[in-house]
Amino acid sequence: MIFSITKSHEKITILKLMDKLVVHGGKRLKGNVKISGAKNAVLPIMASSLLVNGTTIIHNVPDLRDTRTFIKLLEILGAKCTLRESTLSIDASDITSLEAPYDLVKTMRASFYVMGPLLARFGESKVSLPGGCAWGPRPVDYHLKGFEKLGATIDLNQGYILAQSEKLQGSEISFEIASVGATANILMAAVLAEGKTFINNAAVEPHIVQLCDVLVDMGANIRGIGTHRLEIEGVSILRPVEVKVIPDMIEAGTFLMAGATLGEITLTDVDPCHLNIVLEKLDHAGCDLTIDDSTITIKQNDCIRSTDITTDVHPGFPTDLQAQWIALMSVADGTSVVTETIYLDRFSHVPELVRLGANISLENNIAIIRGQKSLTGAQVMSTDIRASASLVIAALIADGRSDISRIYHIDRGYEQIEEKFKLLGADIFREKE
Repeated sequence: MIFSITKSHEKITILKLMDKLVVHGGKRLKGNVKISGAKNAVLPIMASSLLVNGTTIIHNVPDLRDTRTFIKLLEILGAKCTLRESTLSIDASDITSLEAPYDLVKTMRASFYVMGPLLARFGESKVSLPGGCAWGPRPVDYHLKGFEKLGATIDLNQGYILAQSEKLQGSEISFEIASVGATANILMAAVLAEGKTFINNAAVEPHIVQLCDVLVDMGANIRGIGTHRLEIEGVSILRPVEVKVIPDMIEAGTFLMAGATLGEITLTDVDPCHLNIVLEKLDHAGCDLTIDDSTITIKQNDCIRSTDITTDVHPGFPTDLQAQWIALMSVADGTSVVTETIYLDRFSHVPELVRLGANISLENNIAIIRGQKSLTGAQVMSTDIRASASLVIAALIADGRSDISRIYHIDRGYEQIEEKFKLLGADIFREKE
């Protein structure tokens, strides 16, 4: 089926905001689950299509609220988009607007990714200050200071950021913290700048590596891919490409944590190399793992050992799996400590997990989890994408019925999560609140 943005589709999206997940926990899970394309990879790749005059083809595109929102944004800018099953074509030949409006950007921070490509190709972009998940300050200062280093003038007016430059110039840019978003945005601006740009303390997440690879395929000159220092020598023009999105390591980690205590799950179309630290921690927790080139099998362990984690930038433990790990540790044997170093107040899921019977206390950026023998179903509420996933895991573990409301959050980052769990044997379904 061909996907296109229509008013009727918008109505459907609004209605889905009222959905909830109903889970009857305690069911053993068994079977295979195919891991979807990575949300965090596909969005910057979609933005990169704005750099070229022609049609970019992207395969393995996950059907998410965020990808649909980004399609709508690209269409507002004038791109012609067609999504057929999991393949997206983006023709950015005739861009008619350089403004990303508030109504879209407020719902998804990744909308800010269009600023770099538009500035590089057209010398101007106007983007609303971003929104997205409700937790934690995630300023765009690194993005804006990077654009200024490249010679752009930045103005803030009525909640919009206007960036302008006759021609971007290469520069040396250093990030105090390895920011994924800023690395991606500055990369996309620098590939068409005059001269060389150096990005110091660049992010090295798998989706940043893939973005670099995509840009190189387009004709960009980038050295140091996969390291914390990127060297970009600007080129005058880029060409359209065809690309397959990498597997979603966060979705993979979510299913691994469900399998750790609920059954035997085999993940297919996954890259274990992206999950080294997660697999190491699951091994420490006593999980039975079998790993091949593109599959991971995890078998239920009736006694999960308490295991501490500290979130960190890649290759450290991903902050996007912190909530799911806390859900797993809620039924571990003993006490575990989770330290959040990326987004210090990213613990909105904790009160909801406590409603399910978890014993968790918070001390600043540290969660202390005292494992319980069991959890009990309850009514809980999603607060962000990954918090939602942690509640699904906990509800699947819990005895009795759980109702998870505000699941529009989970639809932003997980493709048909309840259908995938159903195929594994879970008693989970979606209904209107």
